[in-house]
Amino acid sequence: MKALVAGGAGQLGRDLGAALGAELAWGGGRTELDITDPASIDAVVRRVQPDVIFNAAAYNKVDGAESESGRALEVNALGPSLLARAAKEAGALFVHFSTDYVFDGASDRPYREDDCPRPLGAYGASKLAGEHLVASARGEALVIRTSAVFGRGGNRQKGGSFIDRILDQARAGRPLRVVSDQTFSPTYSPDLATAAIALVRAKARGLVHVSGSGSCSWHEFAVAGLRLSSVDAPVEAIQAAELNLAAARPRYSVLDNGRYRGYGLPALRPWLDALAASLA
Repeated sequence: MKALVAGGAGQLGRDLGAALGAELAWGGGRTELDITDPASIDAVVRRVQPDVIFNAAAYNKVDGAESESGRALEVNALGPSLLARAAKEAGALFVHFSTDYVFDGASDRPYREDDCPRPLGAYGASKLAGEHLVASARGEALVIRTSAVFGRGGNRQKGGSFIDRILDQARAGRPLRVVSDQTFSPTYSPDLATAAIALVRAKARGLVHVSGSGSCSWHEFAVAGLRLSSVDAPVEAIQAAELNLAAARPRYSVLDNGRYRGYGLPALRPWLDALAASLA
């Protein structure tokens, strides 16, 4: 495999590059490849001539998207569309990453790929638009929906990882108030990268859900991170509505990974084990 990773400087992009090893032909950042600029895409794809293009670039500011919906659509919808079309012209497989936030959270069971999306905010809507535009390119494509990706170093758009921010606040003696009424499946970025590459090798196409095993709330995630880091600090459990955030989040966004496992691939490790690994 000869792989190109768009967004290679980001959290998932870095982990894809590490997992690909010698198969990574190109994995630069936005200064070298702007996914919203067709000329930029064309220049890099023509030079690299990849077999697979992974798109790890995204606009991930959930609240920011409410006031920057145009930018969110540009990066999360237009960009993937342009990359998908470039991949088709190059005869390459296109691998794109989407989100559990395409769902409204009203389900009482894990979401399957054929469940009807209904995003609650501009971020989820932009990611869903990206899914549709990738499909409309009619090339060879794999779209991976995932949930609450975390890892070492975290997401630069968000100022580092959620757990890093919790630990910083606790060590500074600041009070911790964390949402307890949102349930999801934390997904460790290195595990997601490995799973994406395994799906490519298994010749998966279409839409596939991939997330960490098990589920928790943000409050449970924060408490676990503090315990694993041997930091003793109280964490007040609050309702999401108390934060008055710009964007609504799904109450429940756990993903069903049955289709992924149907390719004969092992489930991703439990989120608590992955969190321990990320903090080791």
